[in-house]
Amino acid sequence: MIAEFRLLVTGGGTGGHTYPALTTVRALQSRLAREGTTVRVLWAGTAGGLEARVAEAEGIEFAPVATGKIRRASNPLGMLTVENAKDMARVPLGVAQARSVVARFRPDVVLSTGGYVAVPIGLAAQMLRRPLVVHEQTVRLGLANRVLVRGAARVAVSSPSTLDLLSPSVRERAVVTGNPVRAEVLTGEPMKAVDTLGLDSFDPGLPVVYVTGGAQGSVQINTLIAESLPWLLQRANVIHQCGPNNVEAMTETATALPADLAGRYRVLGFVGGELPDVLALADIVVSRSGAGTIADLTALGKPSVLVPLASSAGIEQAHNASRLQDVGAAVALEGDVTAQGLQEAVEPLLTDAGRRERMAHAAREHGRPDAAERLADVLLDAARTGRR
Repeated sequence: MIAEFRLLVTGGGTGGHTYPALTTVRALQSRLAREGTTVRVLWAGTAGGLEARVAEAEGIEFAPVATGKIRRASNPLGMLTVENAKDMARVPLGVAQARSVVARFRPDVVLSTGGYVAVPIGLAAQMLRRPLVVHEQTVRLGLANRVLVRGAARVAVSSPSTLDLLSPSVRERAVVTGNPVRAEVLTGEPMKAVDTLGLDSFDPGLPVVYVTGGAQGSVQINTLIAESLPWLLQRANVIHQCGPNNVEAMTETATALPADLAGRYRVLGFVGGELPDVLALADIVVSRSGAGTIADLTALGKPSVLVPLASSAGIEQAHNASRLQDVGAAVALEGDVTAQGLQEAVEPLLTDAGRRERMAHAAREHGRPDAAERLADVLLDAARTGRR
């Protein structure tokens, strides 16, 4: 038994990179605390990034490192911009800073969850021969992780289909862990959502549909729902997380509904601590198909209708949605989605409880609610190997 285990975390820029790292930190701390070992965590990233705010809120020590972001374009010539040139000039400074951070902290293992913020620390870990574990949340490796996997001790991936996309040399160091899901997401209580959100006017004889476009909402999904509301509310109760800037417009749309239908509709700008309870209450979820969303839906076994964000880097959301549709866990709506198309996708799920249950089973079959524990195993194994 060791008294202290040192974990250096890097990754961020978005919640998709930041929250899997945080969930893994919590899992590792809980695991080693039972063995009498303290986990000292240092998080490295950009000073103004989401990762810095999350680290501060969690009481995690943070080290700012200069980073450069590549703004991608479908035409390679479109990447030759002044902004890209300025940011790339920051990379050598960031690597020098990162090397100093790694040398001072002397981590037992380094965890990179991707995003351009991870590159300097990942490269510094390789230079100083500290074991590096790279975790990829999406099906295809992100740009930062493609840079780092060559020198990683372990490569943790969220989907088995990722393995076929790796080179043989990387594949032999890869392990499927899944994408870590926050523990609280798995502990929701349906009736708490009813009480907290005041859903007493919902019809208990109808299924509940949870609609979300992410924290900021989705104009595309909001428009589809607005055009479908009268039809949808005749068949279901709807909780709609539309984004803080869209509440007024969606509330105004709801005022035109008959009173009996309006009682089945609850519009919210943002869903925070209530999310686990809302997901527990939902029979069907209509949403984007980012990696974090997919991890939550499959861990919980939720049938879903997915509307991928067409502009997401590398059309990852489309890959995610297609993969779940292929295994019978979701319906994917791509391209020019119309209100009629949404209704045709949702209706069989509303009217056929058996179909919902089959989709739920397929989702659970592909979920990995223990992904954080699996990734903690990989970190500990990489650290043990690195100490030999």
